[in-house]
Amino acid sequence: MSNSSIYLCGALRFAAFLLIFTLTSYAHAATCDTSWPEWDAFKKNLINENGRVVDGSAKDSHTTSEGQSYALFFSLVANDKTTFEKLVNWTEKNLSKEDIITHLPSWILGKKEDDSYGVLDTNSASDSDLWIAYTLGEAGRLWENRRYVALSSLLANRILKNETLDIPGLGTVLLPGAVGFTPTTTSVRLNPSYAPLQLIHWFNTHSNDPRWASLLSSSKELIVKSSIKGYAPDWTIYQYNKGFQPDTGNERAGLGSYDAIRVYLWAGMLNKDSPEYKNIMAALKPMAKLVEKMGVPPEFVHVDSGDVHGQGSSGFSAAMVPFLMAEGYDKAAEQQLMRIDAQPIAKDSYYDQVLILFALGWQKDLYRFDSKGNLAPRWKSKCQ
Repeated sequence: MSNSSIYLCGALRFAAFLLIFTLTSYAHAATCDTSWPEWDAFKKNLINENGRVVDGSAKDSHTTSEGQSYALFFSLVANDKTTFEKLVNWTEKNLSKEDIITHLPSWILGKKEDDSYGVLDTNSASDSDLWIAYTLGEAGRLWENRRYVALSSLLANRILKNETLDIPGLGTVLLPGAVGFTPTTTSVRLNPSYAPLQLIHWFNTHSNDPRWASLLSSSKELIVKSSIKGYAPDWTIYQYNKGFQPDTGNERAGLGSYDAIRVYLWAGMLNKDSPEYKNIMAALKPMAKLVEKMGVPPEFVHVDSGDVHGQGSSGFSAAMVPFLMAEGYDKAAEQQLMRIDAQPIAKDSYYDQVLILFALGWQKDLYRFDSKGNLAPRWKSKCQ
């Protein structure tokens, strides 16, 4: 072989190497894209400079512990440490009397009668507390921050102490708040959307307290057995040793709507290797069929009859996307995505915006939960 031929072969090999390297780098860059325009917009429109999530769609522009908890989760998914710290500090200072270890966050802050802003109800919201404790723990693990890990552990213990109850025939249940929710001495009012199974799995994995295992079991039973005919209720009553009954003492008695939409969202994002996955999805499958038939999720569904009225918002459509995808209703899921594009959600519509962030962040593979509830954000799992 001549020198020129040797040189040509070498040049071709080098060119091939460059091509492969470029394509590999491009593929890595594509899978490593962590941009999240929806989160950027949420921060701009709904979070003030101090770390307070403001519900602009409410007349009093109030703030809830729910909003703070969800924003904490989104900031972790986005690897946004600055916003995360602001949210933690604001929540602890303004909702927990500057000590989240000893004071569960009050669930709502807003305008008082004298036009000043402050806590309107000191009761807690257990679902928000779960999300805060979970996200602090995962932030501690993913960002190697011991303070967050400690806060998570102590808050989790406070949840068990103040927001759970041992029920004969059911086990440890998550009370919706620290005060109330026991209409009689032999009944308890529960909310299925307050118990995302991936989160409770995480607490059960990371704690030696047996109450988490009991809570995991009762939460699965709550979702399955309260979802009469496959439709989750906003609220339900558990009668000791008798079972779940319609909640007749609530303004949305027997209905599944603004709370229950999250039951389908959490279910759709469950890892398929989770032990509860098949039973949960089978129990809720009628809702997937209903959305496929209607083209949109209903605003209200009577859980005992399946009768519906009203159309849910584009936020409801977003919440159904992971659930429909998990159930294999890909065309129905695509229809919801098209509806979101055709009927955009208002910038200040807090609740619809969080449904969008949860659902489409998951749909775009910005995060996943493993079978034990551990968070796998794209910036960690695909970029390192």
